[in-house]
Amino acid sequence: MDGVASRISASAIYESLKEMILSFEIYPGSRITESDLAAFFGVSRTPVREALQRLAQEGQVSIRTKQGCFVRQINISELAQFYRVRTAIECLSLEIAARSMAKEALWALAREWDPVHCSGAATDLSVMVQKEESFHMTLARGGGNQALATYLNDINERIRVIRRLDFTAGFRIERTYEEHHRIVCLLLEGDLAAAKTLMTDHILQSEKFARSVTLEQLARTENGAARSAMR
Repeated sequence: MDGVASRISASAIYESLKEMILSFEIYPGSRITESDLAAFFGVSRTPVREALQRLAQEGQVSIRTKQGCFVRQINISELAQFYRVRTAIECLSLEIAARSMAKEALWALAREWDPVHCSGAATDLSVMVQKEESFHMTLARGGGNQALATYLNDINERIRVIRRLDFTAGFRIERTYEEHHRIVCLLLEGDLAAAKTLMTDHILQSEKFARSVTLEQLARTENGAARSAMR
C-alpha cells in the first residue's frame, strides 16, 4: 500500500479499508496494525482504531488481544450456510410482501428493475451491490416486519465479500434485472409460489457464480503474493 498524505476521518478510513478488504487488495487472513495503517493514511492511531472497531463489529476483521488485527478469512462453507439462511429469509419476505406490501410500491419496484433500464446500468461493483441489496431490502421492509429486514441486513453484511463478485460479468447484471423484474411481476399477479421458486433459484445461481469467481480471484492473489515474495 502506498502512503496517503492527507488526513482523513475515521469514517473515511473505514470506507477505504472495507473496500480494500472486499476487493482483496488486503488479502484474507492478513495481519494489519494500527501503526501501519496510521502511517498509510497519514493520521493518528485513534481514527484507525475507530475504523477497525467498526469493521470488527461487522465481522470484516477480528481483533485479538496481544496478537493484533486480522482480516477475516474466506470460508466458503460458512458463506454457503449464510446463503441458506438468506434464502429462507427472502422467501418469507415474499410471503409477507404478497400480503401487506402496497401495490403502488410493488409497481414502482417493477418499473425500476424493468430490463429496458439495464443498458447503461451502473457497472461499478459497489454501486451495483448496493442497488441489488436495496431491491431485497425493499421487499423485506415492504411487509412491515422490521425484524425480518434487520436479519436480512445482517446476512448481507456477512456475504458481501463474495456477493459483489456476482457482477463482474455483464451478463449477470442483465440477468439480475430480468429476474428481479419477474419476481415482482409474479407477486403482482398473485403467484407467490412461482415468485418464491424464482427467488430461490436467483439466490442459488448468484451464490454459485460469486463463489467460483472468489476461488479464482483468491488463487490469483495468492499466486501473485508468492511471486512477489520470491523476488
